[in-house]
Amino acid sequence: MPGKAFGKFHPEEPLALRRFEICFKIQSRKGAASWKSCYPSVQNLLDHLSRYTQSESSREKYLRHLLQFHRWSSLGPEQLVELPKRRAQLLIQGFADELAAKDRSKAYVNSVIKRLRTFFRVNGYIGNHKLEVHSYFVPTRYRKVPEYIPTKTEVFAMADAAGSRRDRGIILTLWSSGLRVSTLCSLNYGDVMDELERGEPYVMMQVNPAMKERVPDACKGQIPYYTFIWSEAGEALRSYLAERREKYGKIAPDDPLFHSDWTLWNREERSKRRLGRRAVGLIVKRAAKFAGIHQWKHVTPHTLRKSFESALRSPTVDGGRLDKGTQEFFMGHILPGTQDVYYDKTKVDFHREEYAKLDFSRSGILKRKTVDKLIDMAKLEGYLSDSWLFVAKVSDNRVVVRRST
Repeated sequence: MPGKAFGKFHPEEPLALRRFEICFKIQSRKGAASWKSCYPSVQNLLDHLSRYTQSESSREKYLRHLLQFHRWSSLGPEQLVELPKRRAQLLIQGFADELAAKDRSKAYVNSVIKRLRTFFRVNGYIGNHKLEVHSYFVPTRYRKVPEYIPTKTEVFAMADAAGSRRDRGIILTLWSSGLRVSTLCSLNYGDVMDELERGEPYVMMQVNPAMKERVPDACKGQIPYYTFIWSEAGEALRSYLAERREKYGKIAPDDPLFHSDWTLWNREERSKRRLGRRAVGLIVKRAAKFAGIHQWKHVTPHTLRKSFESALRSPTVDGGRLDKGTQEFFMGHILPGTQDVYYDKTKVDFHREEYAKLDFSRSGILKRKTVDKLIDMAKLEGYLSDSWLFVAKVSDNRVVVRRST
């Protein structure tokens, strides 16, 4: 297939087949021939997955692990499903033990075992032939890779240290919306265009299964939901988009919201190229480093999502807390039991008002009840009268109350 240096292909050229597609004789990445293998055993696996999930990312992970196992064992898919039960068990256990010996995450090794057992199960290894393979014990709160969840002050430091308006918009959007990194990458300008252009302070970010056509992992579990971004994130987005128009011209609704600035793309292509997960991860990590965060290597887009979760669980500006169901909805989670069925997801204005109660301010917003109490105390002492219009704020850990101008 004709291409360009560094894997830079023309947008109209067909995408190259991946290694697992070549190995398992899947002849196309798109259309009717996609996810169709010439090997009956592999097709059994794909048929099984299609009944339980429409996620291309899940199918890709299954086939990548099967490819690893095929290369390690030097046996083709049809040879693997003809193995005696004992031999198949020993092969999977040996492969898993070798992965664990390479210091791979225990959770990762267990996922490989699970996916290989699924491959054998859909090819007849059931009942008395069911494979018994020992998995690895995973301790509570076990993490192979450490993580650091930045505080609100550190997030603002990261945004201020970002190398461009685009990167600043990315950091503030991730933090104040809680979007997953793949969802952020899948956003198009048209998804937020209307609310950005009319100056909506809390711009809605809709997530739906159709976004998986842009990025396979964009809508985890195919759970539709929506969240919002804070006003400063919205202003950062408007500033970035204004700069982008000056540099590249008009932005079409189906152009990616956050574009690639890789210089090996020509000027016309750059604004239409979507950022990838790895690029966003590097942006976040670099901003954390420049912000002076000691554990910057452990700051990721997912830790910004956890910072957002902390904001959801913290006291709101009126001294209360968001309903637990609303918190889970903004995170894109399914509510437990029958709660999800009865939770009203259609009231956008209600959710926008609830979101507006969250405290994303730099210095912290004084709680409304505290302000009212302090003003009442000042009136009792004779310092203030009912004819005043009051403005209260926190300044150097003091409450400042002054006449509104």
